[in-house]
Amino acid sequence: MHLGQPLSPSPLDPPRRLLMGSGPSNPEPRVLQALATAPIAADDPALGGLLNDVSALGRVLFKTTNLDTLAVMGASRSGIEAVLASLIQPGDRVLVGVFGHFGELLCALAARHGAQVERVDAEWGRPVDVDEIVARVRRDPPRLVAIVHADTSTGILQPVAAIGAACRDVGALLMIDAVLSLGGCEVDVDGWAVDAAIGGLQKCLGGPPGLALVTLSKRASELLHERTRPIDSAYLDLARLTQQWRECDSQTGGPELSTSMLAAAREALRIVLAEGLQPRWQRHAAASRALRAGLRAMGLEFFGALDSRVPMITLVQVPDGIDEPGVRAQLLDEHGIEIMAAFGPLRGRVWRIGTMGTNARVPSVTAVLAGLEAVLASRGFALARGAGVDAALAVATAHRR
Repeated sequence: MHLGQPLSPSPLDPPRRLLMGSGPSNPEPRVLQALATAPIAADDPALGGLLNDVSALGRVLFKTTNLDTLAVMGASRSGIEAVLASLIQPGDRVLVGVFGHFGELLCALAARHGAQVERVDAEWGRPVDVDEIVARVRRDPPRLVAIVHADTSTGILQPVAAIGAACRDVGALLMIDAVLSLGGCEVDVDGWAVDAAIGGLQKCLGGPPGLALVTLSKRASELLHERTRPIDSAYLDLARLTQQWRECDSQTGGPELSTSMLAAAREALRIVLAEGLQPRWQRHAAASRALRAGLRAMGLEFFGALDSRVPMITLVQVPDGIDEPGVRAQLLDEHGIEIMAAFGPLRGRVWRIGTMGTNARVPSVTAVLAGLEAVLASRGFALARGAGVDAALAVATAHRR
């Protein structure tokens, strides 16, 4: 195309996909409808009601009484970076538990904002040793401990309650990345003595990417205003953002508040809480049980410690001689189903299959099993046709009884 040539693009017509990867998952239809909500001006009283609703619903979801429960505009990483940028100052010691790609990200972001980063590492596929972290915290308390609660790169769930208790006893802050886990399994901010937690709308909450949920303890909120120097990012300054949410007037409101995204978040949280936290966690666990039974019946093996796996993502080892990216491409092209590749040392070795939000249901599970079976069979992998779907349905039926 030459410069100056008039544009005549065709209407946007994205392909229809069943998103069974590590996120995003398919949003709930009611959430997509809420995205069409007309913008609300910063000085409109209706904006205060919307912010209050999102904050109140978020407190129930995080299991907290934290007044400062809010949303940060941007991908989930915006919430993570807002917390790290706002709570640490250059030279602060930050202890990070690392058992996957997103623990590495916490290290990188903390270092970027001037922290002296210390690590407690675990082999990918296993959680970090809680006793080791607790001992480090009690022996030489850091400013902040940061850890991923459920890592999408490894499919491992990290216990945090004992870490939170140790941090509370010595005056350290505890931050958890609950982007994957929020809405899919228990997250108990107050019960675990968590000072900052971040959730993602696009995983188990049934919403689109573009907004991070954040909750801050009273102690963390107070420390926002005790900094001796401003943070590097005005946009991600939680001292400013929490004031904006609390006051919500023409002076503190701003164009960065996408009211359409906030309306979508409100509807997503309403759907979650209408279902009930316990039933929703049980649904995610049941979908994973059915998926794993089906994959096992197909002769596939899993990655990671069996007793530490998350209930919303399954890491499947790629069989010898099978073209890992080729299978994903064929599954997408022929069946409209997306599963994900892996990060770092697991790249090319595993597939990541998610059962999150609206897709944590038997029809989605059987669809991905049937599609994957057809693709693998076409590539010479020996399996009993129909065994995967049959096994998944048997597990789902037995569980309902």
